Amino acid sequence: MIQSIPLKKLISSPRNVRKASDVLADLQLRADIAARGLLQNLVVRKATRGKFEVEAGGRRLAALQALVEEGTLPKNHEVTCLVIEGEESEVREASLAENFQRLAMNPADEAQAFATIIDAGASTEDVARRFGLTVRFVEGRLRIAGLAPCVFEALAEGTITLDMAKAYGAISYIDRQAHVYAELQDAWYQITPDTIRRMVLDATVRGSDPRAVLVGRDAYLAAGGRIERELFDDEASESWIDVALLEGLAQKAMEDAAKRAAEEHGLAWVRPTLGNYVSHDLVEGLNRLPFELAPLSEEEARELSDLEADYDRTAAILEDEDSDESEIAKAEEELVSIDRAMRDLNDRPPVLADELKAETGAFLVLSRNGEPAMVPQYYTEAEVIDDDDGAVEPVDAGADTKRRSGALSQRLLDELAMQRRDILAIHLANNPALALDFMIFTLADADGHDWRAKKASTLVGSVASGPVAGFEAKDAPASAALAEFAATLDESWRSGETDVERFERFRALSDEARSGWLGHVVSRTLVASLACEGDRSAPLHEILGSLLKIETAHWWRPTAANFFDRVAKARTLEALDAAGGAELVSRYAGSKKAELASAAERIFSGNFIGEADVKMRAGEWVPEIMRFGSPEEPVEDETADPAEDETANEIAEQAA
Repeated sequence: MIQSIPLKKLISSPRNVRKASDVLADLQLRADIAARGLLQNLVVRKATRGKFEVEAGGRRLAALQALVEEGTLPKNHEVTCLVIEGEESEVREASLAENFQRLAMNPADEAQAFATIIDAGASTEDVARRFGLTVRFVEGRLRIAGLAPCVFEALAEGTITLDMAKAYGAISYIDRQAHVYAELQDAWYQITPDTIRRMVLDATVRGSDPRAVLVGRDAYLAAGGRIERELFDDEASESWIDVALLEGLAQKAMEDAAKRAAEEHGLAWVRPTLGNYVSHDLVEGLNRLPFELAPLSEEEARELSDLEADYDRTAAILEDEDSDESEIAKAEEELVSIDRAMRDLNDRPPVLADELKAETGAFLVLSRNGEPAMVPQYYTEAEVIDDDDGAVEPVDAGADTKRRSGALSQRLLDELAMQRRDILAIHLANNPALALDFMIFTLADADGHDWRAKKASTLVGSVASGPVAGFEAKDAPASAALAEFAATLDESWRSGETDVERFERFRALSDEARSGWLGHVVSRTLVASLACEGDRSAPLHEILGSLLKIETAHWWRPTAANFFDRVAKARTLEALDAAGGAELVSRYAGSKKAELASAAERIFSGNFIGEADVKMRAGEWVPEIMRFGSPEEPVEDETADPAEDETANEIAEQAA
């Protein structure tokens, strides 16, 4: 029976089968109801004292109640409901059916629907507001709606994934998209979004391309590949036309190299990629194995000690105001040489126990010089179990050992710095006025730049690479937003045959389109930094972050994979203490490290039952080095020996 019931008489049913939800999806639902009203009835059952329990539609009920609280709906708002009767098992079955019998909308259908609404006169901002989405999301779907018909149909039919469709959309020319799609129909090798993106962006490939170097000119020609050469071209600058053929040959060469590498290192598997880094989709479902670097020999240890002494002695010449220009120039050259020698000594291969190799694998990437290179990191499909059985006592905030417990490994510091850089970059990319000021200032300041000052960007146009080769933050909102931002840029000017023609076409773009490019080219120059003293410090980043009012917690949440599994137990307990005090710490103090990391991830994501103030503090907590604040108060540089940091039991006992 359909009945109109006052909202104040509706209460959530304990029998509703949906227990978990998504904050972003809930906000989108609230915006949708505010714009269009309730499009689907609630399913309710009579309760005591004139109340009705909502058996199906708990999210809609919460959204309606939130809209009343914020004043969008009146307090006496009435809701159309389907009133059902029956045994409890029948009611629970109805709740399950209402939630279970749903099908997510195909991205192609979404794109077409958004395009229709926009064509009818609505703006992207209107659509985003009414559906509770970001403008970037709507623009991304509109870009998909403009794909070549064959690509769009493949997405609608499920032949290609959404990531593949986005890769085709890396350029706006549908003829090129259709050409690449046709080339890949008969491909015998695995097609990935990276493969598609390379091919749509590369109508031809230079002879110096890593794929070309790997395959070799003779092998490519023998397979039927075509090459075009202009008058002054050499083998490095000539154009290889058959990109799909080259991709296939390169993939086969990498697969052969991967097999040899697996046999050489005694690993269960080695997986190849034509990229020069391991993307997060390749390691999906795999667990990273901890390892130690090969120990230094006595001779190497002595050599490293001598180099460190030489470095300090040479650096003193640069700091001495009385040093003349010739001495400074010579010292700078020596420092470069010493630093390179120290890096070579510290760049030691990882050591893995023989008993682990049967279930362990690694990845083979294609280096920029065209040579296969194995990434020094091991993975396994098996569950990684921490054998640390030691219980940890609550941490005394005033203990002298707190500084030791806060030490982080260099690898983790590098990864955190890169993720924090992406957070700053997406904010700067969306503020072209500030990006322009920053770019002009940096270029102007370079004339009288103090060589001792820490650089905040690579501004001359080059893209800054991170300190960790091949690292990509998995499911990081800032990194995803940067990729989505780049996908919305107008690349129509790239079709010009000469640089003069391309420049003229670029100048013909709208102010908004050029502003997007400004934010993009400036934001991608940002170096990786942390709010600490030392090599990872970039005080200008703190100024930018302050001006942009960045809340890191909105863009980065600590998880077991990106933080808690990588730090000492004492460090995790300090975070729990900041969120919930001694009571929360005592609840988990006796947990094993793996269990503690999993619990911390759940707590700091907000997915736990607790007091409102504890959930609020947990949702706002991030490590100090990830925050953006005043450059006058940097956090102490939290570097430590990785082995010391990863051995959680040893450090936690000292901290306790």
